[in-house]
Amino acid sequence: MATIYQVSELAGVSLATVSRVMNNNTKVSDKTRAKVLQAMEELGYRPNAIAQSLASNRTNSVGVLVSELDGPFFGQVMEGIENELRLANKHVIITSGHSEEEKEKQCIEFLISRRCDALILQVDSVSDEYLLQLSTTIPTVLINRKVDAMAEFCTSLDNEQGGYLATKALIDKGHKSIAYIGGPDWKADSHERFVGHQRALTESGIEFNDALYFQGNFKETDGRDGFRQLMSTSIRFTGLACGNDEMASGAMKAARACGLVLPNDLSVVGFDNVTFARYLYPELTTIDNSAFSMGKTAAEIILKSVYKVEDIDIQNVFEPKLIDRNSIEFTPELK
Repeated sequence: MATIYQVSELAGVSLATVSRVMNNNTKVSDKTRAKVLQAMEELGYRPNAIAQSLASNRTNSVGVLVSELDGPFFGQVMEGIENELRLANKHVIITSGHSEEEKEKQCIEFLISRRCDALILQVDSVSDEYLLQLSTTIPTVLINRKVDAMAEFCTSLDNEQGGYLATKALIDKGHKSIAYIGGPDWKADSHERFVGHQRALTESGIEFNDALYFQGNFKETDGRDGFRQLMSTSIRFTGLACGNDEMASGAMKAARACGLVLPNDLSVVGFDNVTFARYLYPELTTIDNSAFSMGKTAAEIILKSVYKVEDIDIQNVFEPKLIDRNSIEFTPELK
């Protein structure tokens, strides 16, 4: 089995230079890097990950904690993280906390026990104080959450503006009776989207009606159940804003089951711009939440602050964007 010493001799460089190439150090010239890589290929050399870890005090692994593993939002976030880290020859260890404080803490302890070099966390339940203390013991980046004292290590979306844009899209098409199906109000992103919804109503002189509000849990079934409850009030509404696309899809299916024609009888707008939104019928107007970009940015923060990769520009806060499709119809007055 070839050794690092043989690679060094064949390439005509020092052991330190071979080590820099193996660790993607930017201080190695392209010509020297090519010589070392060629020598490694000729000798069939494969770096020993354990030896590298002991020598550099790095495992080249990053711990990732998300709320769930099955939602399309989390899939986009994890894809953004993994793609960026893989390009830098780093690897991820992924676990989920299910938005429960004790589980989130257990998952964080698990990732630390795996000797991860840093953590990327999408957490709902642990406190800001806990996260601040954690960041003093291991480099920590937050996704879809902002803690002012560690703002440069947070990547988030302006969720209130997103909620505003979603409802404003309905108002701009003439809707005045607008219902809302939101996620759990104790979650910061969900609450902020609901606040944005209310701001859009107030700005247009439309009074918020609590009977036209249903609080779900971001699942498709909550969209179905929410629509059924809203219909049971007998209050006529022509527009429906939903806190995410999954709930919007459930509401749309329930609306058709009630005999409504979309968007003629009911206009719907979602939030997240997940992949399936463009394949619904009608295609769902929604808010792009930059999930992939937030994941990518979180990885870039780690690469820059922990692995000292240069020439990375960080965008910490993303602005939502309305994706206008076919699920909203112009309605000048209540039909």
